[in-house]
Amino acid sequence: MAETRHLTVTGRVQGVAYRAWTIGTAKELGLVGWVRNRQDGAVEITARGEPDELDALATRCRRGPPMAQVQDVVETTVDDDPDLGPYFVQIASA
Repeated sequence: MAETRHLTVTGRVQGVAYRAWTIGTAKELGLVGWVRNRQDGAVEITARGEPDELDALATRCRRGPPMAQVQDVVETTVDDDPDLGPYFVQIASA
């Protein structure tokens, strides 16, 4: 059964193609949702899919793309977001 999770990724995660990498990774895993930069330097992700694929996303986010230096990934399960479309997209920074 699909669920929705929110991840906040901290460290050196902006300016290293983290959002583009997240979109590619999420699409590969068959997830829908969004990713954006935050003003505090973190990257924020909301993704919906099967638990195994969401676990895989969280695991991969702990590594990130080659230039990233991930410090922490905080993951929470959230209520389903009816506004999540059929794709994984980048949205405006918060």
